[in-house]
Amino acid sequence: MGKIVAVTGNEACAEALRQINPDVCAAYPITPATDLMQRFSSFVNDGKVDTELVLVESEHSAMSACIGAAAAGGRVGTATSSQGLALMWEMLYIAAGTRLPIIMPLVNRALSAPLNIHGDHSDGMGARDTGWIQFYSENAQEAYDNTIQAFRIGEHLDIRLPVMVCMDGFIVSHSIERVEYIEDADVKNFVGKFEAVNPLLDLDNPKSYGPLILTDLYHEYKRAQHEVMTKVPKVVLDVAAEFEKMTGRSYGLFETYRLDDAEMAVVVMSSAAGTTKDIIDQYRDRGVKIGLLKPRMFRPFPYQEIAEALQHVKAIAVLDRADSFGGYGPLFSEITGAVMSMNSKPAMINKIFGLGGRDYLPEQAEHVIDELIEIAKTGKVETVKEYIGVRE
Repeated sequence: MGKIVAVTGNEACAEALRQINPDVCAAYPITPATDLMQRFSSFVNDGKVDTELVLVESEHSAMSACIGAAAAGGRVGTATSSQGLALMWEMLYIAAGTRLPIIMPLVNRALSAPLNIHGDHSDGMGARDTGWIQFYSENAQEAYDNTIQAFRIGEHLDIRLPVMVCMDGFIVSHSIERVEYIEDADVKNFVGKFEAVNPLLDLDNPKSYGPLILTDLYHEYKRAQHEVMTKVPKVVLDVAAEFEKMTGRSYGLFETYRLDDAEMAVVVMSSAAGTTKDIIDQYRDRGVKIGLLKPRMFRPFPYQEIAEALQHVKAIAVLDRADSFGGYGPLFSEITGAVMSMNSKPAMINKIFGLGGRDYLPEQAEHVIDELIEIAKTGKVETVKEYIGVRE
């Protein structure tokens, strides 16, 4: 057993970065990720890591510097939130397209306008098609564990892709929770020594990054990028199996809770899963067969595996902490895609909740489950998409 502490999600991720000791970290502060990088900068200042901390003038510059450091042949990390991620936008595609394994905790926060500093998933969901691997964390322990595993996954020689490790702004990033840290030596051994691939600083072997590719090869390049993504799930599971041997903590592509014999399911990511589990327990005590599926890996999305986990249920409610204006929530769209491969199609509803940090309350989970019970009974869906927790 490691050291048990009471820390915030930001503290836990900063500690993971200290233990991993990346070669370079380029960062620019933005709420609610500021505290994470501030804590890590203290480790740099105190000589607890030998990371080259590059303080830049914007998040766009931060990701640009990370790309340069990773292309040069270094192990690289950073962190951001919301508008900071948005300012990195073009560089996110370049990091993924050049297959640079930059690891970035993303403290999820609403996007402006209007300006809001609290947690929802609109930033991460907006970046879902940039080519980054994405993990979502329910609590500080998962944020810490996911950060450590992300380095192994992103740096795997079959993968070499950047990774976002997401956690809910303020709800997880600033709340103090029980976290079990792993011993420094064990983390160092687990992550292993960084292996550079095609480093620019290998002057004896010149190479080019980001060359011009026109219609003769661009299509094929993007197909190849997709093929790399198809290899990610196996690597994620292999790394998780090793992590479980070291810590006893089990991770998969997603988590299921009381789902095996469920007739209905709630699908929700991150911190809201904890509240939903408590309400599911209450309904189970009343004989209601309800279960939960919590996606951990959102990109690449494990369609087939999720379809197999949900194939026996009659009705599914997908809760999104982000919206796709003029369409359904992004998680709902992915789950619908998974359901399309099933022989029998469950009824599905989409609930938009918690935007801008609005509290997700137990009565909202009850409202969702009560509606699922009625749908399972009648087979009728009155409204597919609904905002819950909205003031009238």
